[in-house]
Amino acid sequence: MNIARLLAHLFIAGAVLFMLSPLVILVVFCFSEKSLIAFPISGPSLVWFERLFAKEQFWSAFENSVIVTGTVGIASTLLGTMAALGLARMRQRLAATTMSLLTLPVMLPPLVLGVALLTYYTQVGLSPGLGTVILSHLVFTQPFVILIVHARMATFDHAIVNSARDLGASPLTAFVTVTLPIIRPTVIGAALVAMALSVDDFIITFFTIGGGNTLPTFLWGMLRKGVNPSINIVGLILMSVTISVSLIAFRMTRYRG
Repeated sequence: MNIARLLAHLFIAGAVLFMLSPLVILVVFCFSEKSLIAFPISGPSLVWFERLFAKEQFWSAFENSVIVTGTVGIASTLLGTMAALGLARMRQRLAATTMSLLTLPVMLPPLVLGVALLTYYTQVGLSPGLGTVILSHLVFTQPFVILIVHARMATFDHAIVNSARDLGASPLTAFVTVTLPIIRPTVIGAALVAMALSVDDFIITFFTIGGGNTLPTFLWGMLRKGVNPSINIVGLILMSVTISVSLIAFRMTRYRG
């Protein structure tokens, strides 16, 4: 192995270590007995898990996150899939223009989008709450569903559907029995991507939730009171859910990076 290749391997190993070490440290300190997050740690211990799970505020935030994430996953999938099916039937130039408009929220910084949504809700008289959080999350998750499903529909053989229609199937029957079974893995994967984006969002949620918390805003509130291993545990929960859902989604959408 020459010097250049050795240096390249060392650089890659160093970069990977640099990126993964914060995650490893986060997990390690979840099991420390001490309240101070510093080496050396004492343990292992589950005392901070017990203290966190004994807090009513944690379970309230967890319930809110489940409600928001589940609703966003279902709604963004239904609306995004219908939009993608419609775009697949449009002329290419019109579909490209429409796609650009629909994905505009994804291009905006979350801070700008959060302020814009808060201003809009104030002007139309909507009180901040879980409802406004769900609507806000749909704004930036739905474009991902549209992009993923539309990419699948771009290679879809519409002759199969036309054959079903020629044999007497209604549009709904043809969709349920022909189109949906073929694109189902992509649709489920797109739903999981939307849920992964929703579950760990903080900035837009912070601007639109009003009272109450989701797990990310609950974590931020804990940080304001000090740092202890309970914060690592909430981070571990969010990280585990996000990574698991994302890996499943990438697998089901045949994601190849």
